[in-house]
Formats: sequence, C-alpha cells, structure tokens
Amino acid sequence: MNAVCFRLRRLALTVICVVTAVSDSDAAQPNILWLSCEDISAHLGCYGYPNARTPNLDRLAEQGVRYTHAFVTAGVCAPCRSAIITSMYQTTLGTHHMRCNAKLPEHVRPFTSELREAGYYCTNNSKQDYQFKTPAGTWDVSSGKAHWKNRPKKDQPFFAVFNYTGCHESGIASASKYKSVTKGIEPIDRAVAVKSLPPYYPDTPVTREDWGRYYDVITAMDRWVGEHLKALDESGLADNTIVIYWSDHGVGLPRAKRWLYDSGMHVPLIVRIPEKLRVDGQGEPGTVSDRMISLIDLGPTTLNLADVGVPHHVQGRPFLGTHLPAPRDYVFGARDRMDERYDIIRAVRDRRFKYIRNYEPFKTYYQYMNTPEKGATMREIRRVQADDSASRDVDRFLAPFKETEELYDTKADPHEMHNLAASPEHREVLNRLRQAHLDWVLATRDLGLVPEAEINARQAKLGSPWDILNGRDSELLIRRLRDAASLSLQGQDNIPRMTRLLIDPDSTVRYWGAVGLGNLGELARSAEAALEAVLNDESENVRTAAARALCRMDRPVKALPVLVDVLDNGSQWARVHAANVLDELDEQARPVIEAMRRNKAYRKGFVAQGKYTVRVLNRALNELQGTNNSVP
Repeated sequence: MNAVCFRLRRLALTVICVVTAVSDSDAAQPNILWLSCEDISAHLGCYGYPNARTPNLDRLAEQGVRYTHAFVTAGVCAPCRSAIITSMYQTTLGTHHMRCNAKLPEHVRPFTSELREAGYYCTNNSKQDYQFKTPAGTWDVSSGKAHWKNRPKKDQPFFAVFNYTGCHESGIASASKYKSVTKGIEPIDRAVAVKSLPPYYPDTPVTREDWGRYYDVITAMDRWVGEHLKALDESGLADNTIVIYWSDHGVGLPRAKRWLYDSGMHVPLIVRIPEKLRVDGQGEPGTVSDRMISLIDLGPTTLNLADVGVPHHVQGRPFLGTHLPAPRDYVFGARDRMDERYDIIRAVRDRRFKYIRNYEPFKTYYQYMNTPEKGATMREIRRVQADDSASRDVDRFLAPFKETEELYDTKADPHEMHNLAASPEHREVLNRLRQAHLDWVLATRDLGLVPEAEINARQAKLGSPWDILNGRDSELLIRRLRDAASLSLQGQDNIPRMTRLLIDPDSTVRYWGAVGLGNLGELARSAEAALEAVLNDESENVRTAAARALCRMDRPVKALPVLVDVLDNGSQWARVHAANVLDELDEQARPVIEAMRRNKAYRKGFVAQGKYTVRVLNRALNELQGTNNSVP
C-alpha cells in the first residue's frame, strides 16, 4: 500500500475519533502515565527476587497487572525506543544500528501524534533517542521540565512519560554516578546480591561489586517510582490515570545489554488501571499475566486505552482495552551494529523456547567494543580469559566463533546456557521457531540483511530506508535476500549456489554470496576466480566481502589493496565494514599496517561516526603491534 493510502486512512481515523469525542461527551478520556527506566531486567521483589528492595513497584504490582512475558525488540536503548515510539520494528524502518540517523517514510510518525490530535496533552521528560529526527507535533513538550502538571487546561487529558536514567549501565560502571544515584540508600550486602549472579560471570569480588551496584540502582529507581506515584495521589488524579511501568531493555552488563538472551530482552512490565476505567475484566488488582508482550505493543495499547484509533500500518498490537486482536504467539528481537562492531543476530521466542540465529557466526561473542570494555565486569571477564581461569560457563562465551543456531528451554534453563539446537528431541521446536523467524524476515522486510553503506546509498535515492524493501518488486527482492543470507550459513555442498549469487543483479544478494564463500574459507577455493571478478564490483560492501573471502582462502595479494582502498576512499559505513574485516584478518593484515595507521590518523571528514572506524583500527593495530588490548 502506498504512502497516499496510508495518509488517507490516518485522516479517516482522526475524523472518526473527533466525531466519537463530540458525540460521547460523557465518556472521560483517561490520563496515561508511563514510568520508564533503563538497563534493568525483572530483578524486582514482585518478580520473585526477595533480595531486591522495591517496595513501591511491589505495591504497584499488587494494585495492577504484572506481566511475566514482556520483551523488547533489541537489547539496547535507541533501536528499542524507535520501535516503541513508532510501533514499528527498527529493522523495518532502518533504525536498527546503534547508533544511526534514519529518515521515516511519510506514513509513519510517533503514536503520540494521534493522541495529540485526539486532544491529549503529551509530555516527555525527557529522553527521546529515536534514531530519527523527531517530527513536529510529536510532543507538546519534551524536555527536563516537561510535566503533566503544566498542561494549559486542568481538565485536559494527558499522556506523560518520565524516564529514569540512574540505573543505566553508567550507574554501575562509574563510581561517581553510582554514588550520586544511590545517595541515602544502604548498599545491599554483596554476599546476598551474589545469590542471583548469573553463571556466565566470574564469581569474584569485582563482579560481586558490580552486581550489588545493579541491585542498588534498582532500589534508587524504585524510590523514584514512589515519588511519581505519590505526586499523582496528591493531585487527586490517581483514580483517572492509568500507570504503565517498564524498562527499555535488560541488564546493563555483558551478555545482557546488547544481546538477545532473556538477560537483554526480558523486561518488567506493570500496569495499574483504576477500577472505573477497567473493561472486560482487565486490570484486576494482583493479576499476573503470561500473555506474550513486545514493547512495540505499548503505543497501540496506549491508543486503545485512550479510545484513539490505532493506525493500520503499525506492527504492534494492543493488549489492553476493547476489541483486542489475538494474543501473540511469538516475540522477536534483532541485534545489528553496536557502536563500531557489526554482528547480525535474530531471535524469536514463545512462552518457553528461544531460537537465536547468528548470521555472522565467525565472530566471537564478545567483540571488543569501546563502551562495554570500560566496565569492571567486562574487564574481569578479559582477565580470567587471559589467565585461563574462566569457568566452563564463562568460557563458553569466550569462544572464537558462535554456533549458527541456538535453542534454549527458558523454563529449564533460564540463563540460556545449554544449546538444544542439535537435540533430536527438540527438532520440531527448532523447525517451528526457525520458520517463524524466516516468515518474520519477509513480513517485516528486515533491513538488517542489507549492508549499512547500501542502506545509506539507497535511502538517498528513494527517500527513506523503509522504501528499500517496500517498493516495486520488493517482495521478490526480500525473498532472494533472505534466502541468500540463509545460504551463507550452509556447508560446502552449496558452494555452486553461493558462487551463482555473485552475478545476481542486486548487490545485496551478491554480498551474501561473497560472505558465504568467505565463511567456508579454503573449502571454497573453487570460487576464487569468481570472487576476484567482483573485487571491482560497484558496491563497496561486495568488494569488501569478496576481499575477506579471498583472504580466508589464503589469497590476500589482490584482496588487501581492495580493503585499503575502501578504508581510504569509501563511504562512512563501508569504511567501518572494511576496518572490521581487517581486524578479523589478524596477521594477514600486517602488510597494510602502515595504511591502517595512516587511516587512523585522519577521519576523512567523518566527524560524528568516524570514531567507529578509528576504534576498530586501534584494536587491530594494538594486536598487530603486540601492545595491550585496551581501546581508547
């Protein structure tokens, strides 16, 4: 459906809402208050963690509904916040890389625009971080001073968002921020907190301290929640205000934040609905719901509770209010570039099982990234790796490569440590969730399978990333792209098929052909000539992928100059891609060490994100020069 149809449908919905409001003046619109926080999973008392000190949230759960199966669409903030405010997957809109700046298609806008047109006063205090320029009309006020108390008419319904930043990962990593956030709070006994320490962390005084700080910043956040609920009570508006509490993703520590395990995707979600606003038995105090919720559903749910029409194009589903769609069978997650590192991972989960597909299994779990490497827990993981004292559970995630598919029984194995993908007893589950993932790629037009430099080039021509896989002939392209990416993960029997992909008319498909051959390395030596032919491909990403493949076949002579050329003359994200490949090559990159050092010294005009190229090159040069592994 084209953008004109979307605009007409949205106009019709607005007219319907206005007519309804005029003809039903007796129906008071509820106020809706969102209390959001950062970087925590469901480590609250009401979620079965008795050592957590969260009296305000425990009380809120007693007064409302506690959801046990709420998940985010990514393990990191900005892609998630894009999905929440638009009710669209970040991989559909092109807001999936952390960080990036995409352009929205004409028919997509933040759901708060619908609320404002229906008469709501909408405020945000104050984090946006949507990965696109916020359109005019999104908020009445978005700032550190935004508050529902400031609405011009006291009888005007409000939608207000308050976001707590104190439990962000920096509140654990930074001693000064931790001290500021937890002022007046008695620290939890580290020997008590460690009882819930995940097995993938070394059990040492360093990690115990970080885990204890995590619990302490949660206590500080709970205190903040209490202050907002008290203000609502004192205003006399609590009986007409629906409160929704949530976190933007999981724990702000390694193998949680930025990851698609439950430690990164599972979040707390509590909703309190005053008695006079409840419908169909919803919102009864003390209710516990195992309904599958994705936080992409928050916007449509808020619109539905406000009796405002939900646009037809959104991918979220309302889970409260009238005329609800069928509950979800699955929730989906995506990981893409994190700062300077590419790693395409997808996840699908039902109530019990989690399926993960690693589209780049040749990369280690813990790639060096500037931000997490600064944390004490990550440094401790590196220490036990270096002195060979890591336990088996810790060591699993230090492997140089990942498994292509992962499958976990989250009921029997809540930390997702035991991969069941090869288990005959779980083959049906594996096949079912794998197919759910593949169907989702098609249905949502997963832009994560398109190289980032290619997204930027096509966006400039088409208008927005969304247009790349939603235009003419896009159905055929997304199928070819999905199948090519899947083929890249297959064995050497598929070398002829991968080689044929190198002559596909679309560069994104050619890219995955080269990636697949590179994954096989010397086993794919028969494709050497075909790969050399695409070293001159018009696409920077195809050239880089072909050069990587030849290097992995121990044919670096023609390949390394291509990587250096992309590094010197390529577009912004093609340079990051080439730098990542050079880092992957280790000693093979030694002949171009001077070119890498030269490129590190200047940023070719890329002021904002050129730092990502420099970070990767710093890491690669440190290794080649035998210096320490620190990343400046």
